[in-house]
Amino acid sequence: MARGGAGAMKRWLVLAAAIVALDQASKFAVLQVFSFGERHAVLPGLFDLTLVYNRGAAFSFLAGASGWQRWFFIGLGLAAATFIVWLLARHGTQRLFAFALALILGGAIGNVIDRVVHGQVVDFLLVYWQRWYWPAFNVADSAITVGAVLLIVDELRRVRRAR
Repeated sequence: MARGGAGAMKRWLVLAAAIVALDQASKFAVLQVFSFGERHAVLPGLFDLTLVYNRGAAFSFLAGASGWQRWFFIGLGLAAATFIVWLLARHGTQRLFAFALALILGGAIGNVIDRVVHGQVVDFLLVYWQRWYWPAFNVADSAITVGAVLLIVDELRRVRRAR
């Protein structure tokens, strides 16, 4: 371990594992309670729980492909996870950067698990308003999104400090 130290690395891996656990537990619960396509309003007109599957990536990219995308996205997720662990080992003391990476790591592993176990990603959170629908997503997707936003914030702060 370069600059990150074992203690910092452990903290970020525990956070990533917690994200994986929360993601998989929530998907397990939805799979037990919902039938495919079933919806239950949580905030009527804004937010529902539902059960849908995504064979593709974000926004169902490549969902209609012939099946090769499952293995491609498993490989991509594992490669990304490996790279993130390497980054955490080198930069684990940079709190915002490492926090963002840990969120992305946990989300990536959560979705890889779905692809290995189910052949597709389990999505169940549906945000909408009138006729506008955001594609259904899950806890892993949320962690990846928040992590990506935090990476941007971290970089903007770094650039600002460098001036």
